[in-house]
Amino acid sequence: MGEIVWRKSSHSGQVGDCVEVATANDRVLIRDSKAPDGGVIAISPETWRSFFRSVKEG
Repeated sequence: MGEIVWRKSSHSGQVGDCVEVATANDRVLIRDSKAPDGGVIAISPETWRSFFRSVKEG
């Protein structure tokens, strides 16, 4: 596996209290930006899209 590139929302500001996401091996990885060495959740891209749509629609 290559290097994982983590991204976070531009809405998180300078504080950095948010989640970060990355993709690797057909999975979307999610972690807490305050604890980058902590646990990582891996979900399918379909699950991520469903989650993202539900948040976006409010």
